[in-house]
Amino acid sequence: MIRTIILFIIIFGLVVISHEMGHFLIGRKNGIRVVEFAVGMGPTLFSFTKGGTKYSLKLLPLGGACMFDGEDGVEQERENRVEVSPEGKSFTEAGVWARIATVFAGPFFNFILAFVVAVILSAFSGADLPVVGTVTENSAASEAGLKTGDVITKIGREPIHFYREVMLISSLNRGETMEITYERDGQKAVTALSPKYSEDDGRYYMGITNAGVYLECNPLQVFQYGFYEVEYWVKITYKSLRMLVMGQVSKDDVSGPVGIAQLVGESYDQAEKNYGTSYAILTMLEIVVLLSVNLGIMNLLPIPALDGGRLVFMLVEVIRGKPVPPEKEGMVHFAGLVVLMVLMVFIMYNDIMRLVR
Repeated sequence: MIRTIILFIIIFGLVVISHEMGHFLIGRKNGIRVVEFAVGMGPTLFSFTKGGTKYSLKLLPLGGACMFDGEDGVEQERENRVEVSPEGKSFTEAGVWARIATVFAGPFFNFILAFVVAVILSAFSGADLPVVGTVTENSAASEAGLKTGDVITKIGREPIHFYREVMLISSLNRGETMEITYERDGQKAVTALSPKYSEDDGRYYMGITNAGVYLECNPLQVFQYGFYEVEYWVKITYKSLRMLVMGQVSKDDVSGPVGIAQLVGESYDQAEKNYGTSYAILTMLEIVVLLSVNLGIMNLLPIPALDGGRLVFMLVEVIRGKPVPPEKEGMVHFAGLVVLMVLMVFIMYNDIMRLVR
């Protein structure tokens, strides 16, 4: 339990700090005053002030914040503003493109973190190439003409770089015919594959087993497959959100901090038990990529109080040539924050109930 908590704090803290650091660095670069840079939420455990910015560590390791002077249209009092920082300008005084860059930098830094960690993963773990292994007799793959050694390069319009992408698409398929683009002996070919339903398992199968070929990445390929790794998790996040909107997943498929901590603990224990500590560490790095991509994408959604919601108001300002009245924007973000807090409490409650069941 203690190890799970420590791992969760390290992983979640790294993801959150990278996000807030993006806001902080680009905001400061654009001359915007930073009131406080906080790691965690709740009561302050430790803090110090440097360069006009208060740096603080909070009690609950569930988030963080980079608070700018004048953000959401709430200006600090003139006398307090001097105490915070005698230099720079408030958030609302900055140009619209400076504000857009500052807000966008948070999610962007999450993608940078994900890419850096993915490069490390590629260097140590290599890549699972989408090479067809055994083709089951009388299966959909057999009828489509696929053979052992074929390299799947595209399914529909979606480029394929890892075999796990083939597995993901196969697991989500509901019987739809798929257009498979593959290479055989250096020649490109296209075929139609209609997965067959298994009554025993209650799902559709392509009919490919023992697939995937390990690639040990060279110094250049680690960057190539590091990028593909981030792209892979972007696809998963997008597909998960689409399924959530379409009602194809239940509330038990959505996790908050408690559920993430449980995932971290179970993943580490399972990996360490089966493959050793080094593999368990690589598994934790994969979770860092997953969470960082998720946080980056979720924050870009056009939802009030999130970075995406703030960007919408700024883009409206670009189009109108003048900002939305600060008090109106602040009310919208406050309402969004309330809804998000209620949703967070619901998800946390659901995580706890699932844990004790």
